[in-house]
Amino acid sequence: MDRATYQRLYDALATYEDVHRIAHEEQRDEELLFVIHTHRVTRDATRRFYVVKRQIPRLVGQWKHGRSILDIAREWRFPPVLMGQQMLGGLEIPRKKIWQTFVDPATAPTPRLREEVEALLAADMIYSPRGMELQRERGRHGEERMHRWLEQHGIGYRTEKDLRGKYAKTPDALLDEPIIYLGQKLTWIESKANFGDDVELRKNLRRQLGPYTEIFGEGAVVYWYGYVDGAESPPGILLWDDETFEAITPVVPPHPARAAAASPSSDHARSAHPATPHAGPGSRHGGPGGEPPP
Repeated sequence: MDRATYQRLYDALATYEDVHRIAHEEQRDEELLFVIHTHRVTRDATRRFYVVKRQIPRLVGQWKHGRSILDIAREWRFPPVLMGQQMLGGLEIPRKKIWQTFVDPATAPTPRLREEVEALLAADMIYSPRGMELQRERGRHGEERMHRWLEQHGIGYRTEKDLRGKYAKTPDALLDEPIIYLGQKLTWIESKANFGDDVELRKNLRRQLGPYTEIFGEGAVVYWYGYVDGAESPPGILLWDDETFEAITPVVPPHPARAAAASPSSDHARSAHPATPHAGPGSRHGGPGGEPPP
């Protein structure tokens, strides 16, 4: 997607209703638009979190005079669940009880809060338990697609679960043998159920992808919802979208020198079984939950 189009969509997708409207008006993929909308909402919530938090005593006063938390959240253009969590904290409800209330509104301290929390959950498709589960499901689906592709091409690999405790950071698939693509020898592949804009690419490089190259060597990352045109591939890392990835026929060197980091142990190696695709492990692409960091 070209940068001008992405920026236009990013600016336009302020609400969940905008996702449906633009998908209909422009015949665009609704799930992609929701991913872009999520970028906008979570980044804005992170940026303004403490700005809103400083106003909570005053906002609690408005609530005590009859305003609903959802009305306050909409006025501030702040995620309903996050606003609700802060407001309940302002009412001096213990943090554990707040979380329990948003998981099960029936446990709310008062009937009014129960009704309001239910409204907040219904209005928030990002920070609600339902929204977070949908994000995790997108992550799982992406990993399963990647695993099926590896198995269809007879490429053995180990997952994050297989490698747990062995390295400080682990990719979604560490290949038993490297593959060659455009002259690069790739030893790992990461799955991202996301859209790779400049902010996302920088964050992923710093937190995950850069360390992978230091530990395992060169690799690739699949952004299932695409990435901005002209995005520069960091040194040692290839960027793929879903169409590019599915069209690749990997080349396995005839006598590869197996890197120590990629060498499977007898108890953790995962062989390829093209006829038996399996579900990937739980996703690490977890969507936003709880309070965003400062």
